[in-house]
Amino acid sequence: MARKRKKIFAITLLLTASVSLYAERLPGWMLPLRDAVFEQSLSANEIRSIYLTAVAETRRQTTGAAQNLALSRAEHLMGQALLFEERGSEAGTHFAEGLRLAELAVQASPSADAWVMRAENLAHLIQTRNWTFATRNGLDVERFARNALELDSRNAPAQYLIAARWVFAPRPFNNFRRGIEMMEAILQNADLDRDDVFNVTSAIGWAHIEQRNFDQARPWIERALEVYPTNQFATDLLATIDNRGRRR
Repeated sequence: MARKRKKIFAITLLLTASVSLYAERLPGWMLPLRDAVFEQSLSANEIRSIYLTAVAETRRQTTGAAQNLALSRAEHLMGQALLFEERGSEAGTHFAEGLRLAELAVQASPSADAWVMRAENLAHLIQTRNWTFATRNGLDVERFARNALELDSRNAPAQYLIAARWVFAPRPFNNFRRGIEMMEAILQNADLDRDDVFNVTSAIGWAHIEQRNFDQARPWIERALEVYPTNQFATDLLATIDNRGRRR
């Protein structure tokens, strides 16, 4: 019992650390789009108008590499909204354009965020393409993320992309214990935006659920839902925990 209390206390410390003020490195006009995608209260068709506003504002307020980077992010977010609705072909078009724009940003000004957008768009594009495309390009996701970390060691999305491999890869290529440890380290060693906190905490919860560690999963999923209470992925995970608990 004492050991269990220590484990819960350690989790509480990590969750408390993640509550600190978000870095919010995104430009203000991009936040409504990001939050709409993660809140999942609107359909992809409804989100499209927010996406178009973000694109228009990006073109109005930025130029050059900064513009390509912001537009890449907008494409990635719109693609995520479509992918959640299993509209893979439409999502893939946005991810491919986001990847193209990120590549332009990297060529002009190889920042950590530009490398991250290259990695994130590619990672999601792989989900919409065939196995051949995945095997040919899969290793580039981690390579791009590591390039980002060379420029900014505290970049949370880059750290997450590397850890996610161990959490979400299909068996036997995953390693939940390693993935959880890497995700927990992000909460201590990265500059976290709101969506980063959600991604990390929900990933840890998901990994615990996959191992049937439902009591350990609950605080992580509840923390994710504190960030985005209406997110369907996290809501479904919490329902899974509740249903498993009733079956005991």
